[in-house]
Amino acid sequence: MTKGFAKGALHGLPIALGYLSVSFGFGIKAAHSGLSVFESALISALNLTSAGQAAGVDIIAAGGTLIEMILVQLTINIRYSLMAISLSQKLDGKFSLPHRLAASYGITDEIFAVCSVQKEPLTPLYMYGMILAAFIGWVSGTALGAAAGELLPPSISSAMGIVLYGMFLAIIVPPARKQLSVLIVVIAAAGISILFRYVLTTVSSGFAMIVSAVAAAALGAVLFPRKEEETE
Repeated sequence: MTKGFAKGALHGLPIALGYLSVSFGFGIKAAHSGLSVFESALISALNLTSAGQAAGVDIIAAGGTLIEMILVQLTINIRYSLMAISLSQKLDGKFSLPHRLAASYGITDEIFAVCSVQKEPLTPLYMYGMILAAFIGWVSGTALGAAAGELLPPSISSAMGIVLYGMFLAIIVPPARKQLSVLIVVIAAAGISILFRYVLTTVSSGFAMIVSAVAAAALGAVLFPRKEEETE
């Protein structure tokens, strides 16, 4: 039984190391927004979503409403539901409903990618090992970053805070260079965000984020529809 858990933890180690550096940037961002080390680490422990957490901290800092927070998180994190549905086709017979609910907590982009390429059916212990490794890297990195944000001079901590945004760039740049559709959607989202930032300033940051994401995605769907044979 422990063999599956150890294998999952081993596969999750590279993810944990990557999360350690990225979440450090989130921790600094959270500290700059007025959150304590404990509060920052608790957010990471309960969410495990880099983009969702970054957006959530922005809404908290801006004094946004609860409905903004709900809609932003739904818009950003809806992809995890699709990932979970996809992985459900690879689960072995030991995955009862309680195991499915527990494992769904830890599904992230990186964990989904690693699980998707596994040739054998996924067992609960394997996923728990991977999730635990990623969890430790993400939460500990957040705590260290938040502590650094409280102790380091503002000039240094601000410079280190760009790590989180560097990860976002690393995600969107490669596919944008290969696919025109992705590039157009990215440019559209950035353009709409700039419009809200400098022109439509009365709109809150939370709703601006929602409109930018949905509008850019809708534009991509209209300009670059997938043909039926591609979806099959």
